[in-house]
Amino acid sequence: MEYRRLGASGLHVPALGFGAGTFGGRGPLFSAWGDTDAAQARRLIDVSVEAGVTLFDTADVYSDGASEEVLGAAIKGRRDKVLLSTKSALPTGPGADDAGAGRARLIRAVDASLHRLGTDYLDLFQLHAFDAGTPLLETLSTLGDLVRAGKIRYVGVSNFAGWELMKTLATSEAHGLPKPIAHQVYYSLVGRDYEWELMPLGADQGVGAVVWSPLGWGRLTGKIRRGQPLPAGSRLHDTAQAGPPVDDEHLYDIVDVLDTIAADTGRSVPQIALNWLLTRPTVATVLIGARNEEQLRQNLGAIGWQLDPEHLAALDAASATTPPYPYYPYHRLPDFTRLNPPVVRAA
Repeated sequence: MEYRRLGASGLHVPALGFGAGTFGGRGPLFSAWGDTDAAQARRLIDVSVEAGVTLFDTADVYSDGASEEVLGAAIKGRRDKVLLSTKSALPTGPGADDAGAGRARLIRAVDASLHRLGTDYLDLFQLHAFDAGTPLLETLSTLGDLVRAGKIRYVGVSNFAGWELMKTLATSEAHGLPKPIAHQVYYSLVGRDYEWELMPLGADQGVGAVVWSPLGWGRLTGKIRRGQPLPAGSRLHDTAQAGPPVDDEHLYDIVDVLDTIAADTGRSVPQIALNWLLTRPTVATVLIGARNEEQLRQNLGAIGWQLDPEHLAALDAASATTPPYPYYPYHRLPDFTRLNPPVVRAA
């Protein structure tokens, strides 16, 4: 397994992390993702840890907290062998204090996540959305208190716009508060918007990308192709409208190239799509999900090899889109060497 520094920090994370959104199976959205129980999760974590995947990411909103409960039960007895990441800020109930990043909500949310996960600290805690209604200094000072209390070790954010992340970083620095080292973002061959502003920002400010939905909301599994109906078992039947939009023809053009590279390399379409992401600047870890051991082992095959330059160029060309103003035609590439290079260790 390859380990990388997470942003400008001393925390090393595996190039592949495990996203526990398939754990729990509560509610219409997350039940379509998966309904992995504690026994099944324990086996998936066994396989992951054996392969060197030590980062497990969840959120309080995943299956109404059941994802954290299942993950906590599955890691029992080996807390010191894993890194736990969770998120809060999205609504978890109908009450006025059931959403956002105010002081009372954050303290309550972190304590609840610690209880469900069966631990006394989080390796990484991420704000799941920007809360424009709460003074940012209140949010960041609360996170600072939680860090000093030993409940959180590192702070990150998720799904922030560029100005939201930059304001957060500037406020943190001005007041000596914990700065986000991670930005959990959607990024895939069929969704490269991250590159327009957030990637240059991350490179300049030392914020590493934790990538969610690297297979484009299930579109890059190798089962969706031009001229064929959506497979009967695809979760897209139930979740397509909830995820990032993708133009069908753009998707098919990318899949055509993936199929060609798969024939050249003997690798699967998902493995190639994941491997491409691992070559991208600022990407610290890519979160893979799996409903079963077969899917997990398939995704783990994305590491330990490299795509040829011509294959990378073909994927870049097929997946490229024209950025909106002001990113085009005035887009300036940042110095992507700012973040530390990967650290390679044996699993």
